[in-house]
Amino acid sequence: MWFGLALVIVVCYDVLTRYFGVPKPFGLNSTMVQESEYWLHTFLFALLIGYTYTKQGHVRIDLVRDRLPLKAKYAIEMFGCLFFLISYAVVAGIYCYSYALASFYEGEASKSVIGLSHIWLLKSALPILFLLLGLAGVSQLIKSTAGFLGKLPDDKIAETVGGDI
Repeated sequence: MWFGLALVIVVCYDVLTRYFGVPKPFGLNSTMVQESEYWLHTFLFALLIGYTYTKQGHVRIDLVRDRLPLKAKYAIEMFGCLFFLISYAVVAGIYCYSYALASFYEGEASKSVIGLSHIWLLKSALPILFLLLGLAGVSQLIKSTAGFLGKLPDDKIAETVGGDI
């Protein structure tokens, strides 16, 4: 939420300074302000993707699955979490961690001479994204298993398999 609020403020500030001639304090320049916009957007997305998955905010194509019994929906969710989401999050997280670590060791900075430094901070959002997504997958796997076994409370069903139950 705070990254979203900061993003709105920075974008408004960027528009005011660019089109209305408001001066930029603290030694900032337009490149730094614009780069900070995509940094904030990156962290906003990275920190919310796992939460969004647990709240069924992701895109789901349910042409066939909606017609299946509830137990089959739990089985599909468990299979998808275990064999696709969690395994992908682990592999992608490992590769992204190496990517961010290499950026840290190289002292990577913006391609622009007047841009932001410490690009490794931005690239660190990727392993964080996959860590949070993997944890969300584990959470969904646990809830789906409980639902499959008939031990999931009724108020958690829609949150676990999505759709109108």
